[in-house]
Amino acid sequence: MRNPGIHLLLLAILISSGVASASQNDNSSASKPKKETAILSSAAAPSSADQIENWKSLSDITTGLQPRPPFPVQKDDMPGFVRELIRVQWRMGDPIDLWVVRPKTSAKVPVILYLYSYPKDPDQFRDNGWCERATAGGFAAVGFASALSGQRYAYRAMKKWFVSEIVESMGSSAHDVQLVLNYLADRGDIDLDHAGMIGMGSGASIAILAAEADPRIKALDLLDPWGDWPDWMRESPAIPENERPGYETEEFLKSAAAVDPVAYLPLLSNRSLRLQQTWNEPVTPTDAKERIAAATPKSIQFVKYSNAQDLLKAWQAYGLSGWIKQQLRSETQPDEKMSGLPTDSNSPRN
Repeated sequence: MRNPGIHLLLLAILISSGVASASQNDNSSASKPKKETAILSSAAAPSSADQIENWKSLSDITTGLQPRPPFPVQKDDMPGFVRELIRVQWRMGDPIDLWVVRPKTSAKVPVILYLYSYPKDPDQFRDNGWCERATAGGFAAVGFASALSGQRYAYRAMKKWFVSEIVESMGSSAHDVQLVLNYLADRGDIDLDHAGMIGMGSGASIAILAAEADPRIKALDLLDPWGDWPDWMRESPAIPENERPGYETEEFLKSAAAVDPVAYLPLLSNRSLRLQQTWNEPVTPTDAKERIAAATPKSIQFVKYSNAQDLLKAWQAYGLSGWIKQQLRSETQPDEKMSGLPTDSNSPRN
């Protein structure tokens, strides 16, 4: 598994540890990939005879994919919520551990999908306190690891990882989100008319792609998404220096352009969307941060934090999922506490 650098490690530790305690008021929070993909490519989709997953089309969740019946692994009946671990699979050799946590009620409940950044597993779903906060207010919480991350990297060649296989990593994960929504729809206890997604880092980038492909995602809360691949590949410390030249080639960047969130963000003007950027977060270079922000629709909420400490203070005050829960409650009146979040009127997108 690649080491994105000491600054990335320190930031991950800070955010992970802070998230667990940061959200006492609400729902605080808390390896490597392969091929081509999505919207900008004019290449033909794979033939049905090949049955290769079609990463060139983010909305194609049939080619090369064969969903198997879900397999229950674990169920915890807690005082305020029920937590399930379910094994789902639609690719050979790629079983996915899917966490579904819902409040104890017979009614259908709105749902928030949580997708963390490479290389994380969604371990916070094992935390009873986190699950209590995530389900507060009558919401289901659903999470899994993105492609070539966590438990899904066990059977891959070591020389292949999330960035080297960026098209597969992003395209497969965007397909996963849609197939997970299909599974949730079949359950009968989830209200997919009120579905949202919280993404962090590479998880935020995947959330952008998945939302463009699937209109069932009504609200998006994005923290420090990766993107603007030419700048990102040239400067991000997540890439080992000895590998960087291979990611700056015209061939690689042309392929990666098909899964660049910058191309999809302008298409999400019909969603509730918040972009949060931590300006000293090291994984995404400043130039890339600015281009990502500039690509967002003008109507979104943009929040800029100077550093990780400011981000954690905001989460302590408002909770990780406070904003998105507000968006998914159609009957909720504007909340002064939420509207008081810090914003940057001089952001690059203005």
